[in-house]
Amino acid sequence: MSKNHPASSLQIKTPRLKLIPCPLDVAEASIFNPSLVAEILGAGVPKDWQKTEVQDFLPMYAQMLVDDPTSLGWGVWLMIQTQENTLIGDLGFGGKPDESGSLEIGYEVFAAYRNQGYGFEAVQALVNWAFSHPELKRLIAHCPIDNLASVRILEKLGMERLHLVEVPELPNTQVWKWQLRDLQIKK
Repeated sequence: MSKNHPASSLQIKTPRLKLIPCPLDVAEASIFNPSLVAEILGAGVPKDWQKTEVQDFLPMYAQMLVDDPTSLGWGVWLMIQTQENTLIGDLGFGGKPDESGSLEIGYEVFAAYRNQGYGFEAVQALVNWAFSHPELKRLIAHCPIDNLASVRILEKLGMERLHLVEVPELPNTQVWKWQLRDLQIKK
C-alpha cells in the first residue's frame, strides 16, 4: 500500500504487527477480484482470508465507507505480520460508537498463526486506539464459551464477563457477552 493511501495514516504498529484499517479498494477487491488484494496491500494474502467470517461483512463495510468515508478505522482492520509481510488475520468494529458510546469488537487470526500471541497483541493495540477517542465509553465482545483462546484474550484485556446471550449467527452455541469500560483502561 502506498504511503499516500488514506489508510496509511491510521496504521498502528506493535512489536510484531502492523494494523491497518481495511481501505475501500481492498474491501472491494476482496469482493469482486480477490487476486488484486495482495497487490493493493503490498503484502502476502493467504487463501484463508477468502474463507473467513469477515468476508460476509465486507459488502456492508464497503458501503459504510462509501456512505461515510470518516468511518475508516471504525470497521475492519487488517493484521499484517511484519517479519513475513503477510496478512494473518483481521479485527475491528461494526461502525462508529452508538449514541451511548458503545461499540462491539471482533477478531480472527488465521489457523497457522494462532496460539502465538498475535490475537492479544492486535486486539490490545486496537482497544487502546479505540479508547483514545472520547466518544467511546464501552467496548463489547461476544465469545463462544468453548473458544478458550478468545476467552483468554478477553480476560487479559481486563474485560468483564457479563452473561450468556443468544447470537442468531451461532445457533445452539453458548456465547458470553463481555464488556470493557473506559474507566477500566489503565491510562
